[in-house]
Amino acid sequence: MAIRYRTSAINDDGGTGVSRVPGGLSVAVANPLQDGHDPAAANPEQLLALAWSTCLDATVQAIVRAERRSRVRVEVEMRDAVGRGGYEFVATAFVSAQGLDEREAGELAASAHDRCPVSRLLQGSPTVQVRGEDWREN
Repeated sequence: MAIRYRTSAINDDGGTGVSRVPGGLSVAVANPLQDGHDPAAANPEQLLALAWSTCLDATVQAIVRAERRSRVRVEVEMRDAVGRGGYEFVATAFVSAQGLDEREAGELAASAHDRCPVSRLLQGSPTVQVRGEDWREN
């Protein structure tokens, strides 16, 4: 099996500080549950949403062969983990593509979710969903 790409990221500040890719991207992070947190800083929920929406839409584009515009909107919630203590993420991806209704977009979403590498990490989680939605210009 050939490795196509490898990266790493480092965080030694916890939920407030900086997360970084050695020799590259540096992202200020802040805990959204902390009083006085920096609203301009990112948090894990946002970073997960960005990673998944980017990967899933790139996969959608590979499937439709860039013949139509597409959009992936990801919502991530953090909630109390039921019966386990601590927190858990609830993530939902909404896939739409120009000219497709909600049902057709749902089929496209399922196909892309099966192929997207980030989706493959998330598959099987009871707190993850992928849905189709009608296309809206914007």
